[in-house]
Amino acid sequence: MSTSKIFSLAAAVSGFLAVALGAFGAHALKAQLEPSMMSVYQTSVQYHFWHTLALLGVGLYHQARPTRLSAWSGALILLGMLLFSGSLYLMAILDVRALGMITPIGGVTLLAGWLTLALAVWRS
Repeated sequence: MSTSKIFSLAAAVSGFLAVALGAFGAHALKAQLEPSMMSVYQTSVQYHFWHTLALLGVGLYHQARPTRLSAWSGALILLGMLLFSGSLYLMAILDVRALGMITPIGGVTLLAGWLTLALAVWRS
């Protein structure tokens, strides 16, 4: 399977999960979570959605202009989504605030993905 296809497939699955997790939070968790953890959960859903769209864009860009940089960009964005949003989802649902230590690593990984994409576009 090509790299662009992997990114596009991952974006499709991620989009499904973002909608499902967003609905789950709005309907099942709203009454269960304290307001501060609900805010954490909502932040996770927002970043999940935005970076799903970014991953789809990287997949399409990589299909048109396949380079190592565009491949790295997609990989970093995917990893960053897992670390950033994943840690926030778990922190909110499990109420384990120590998971928040992972979140900045995910944020830096997302930033690296965006910068790598910018470099890929610049060099094309």
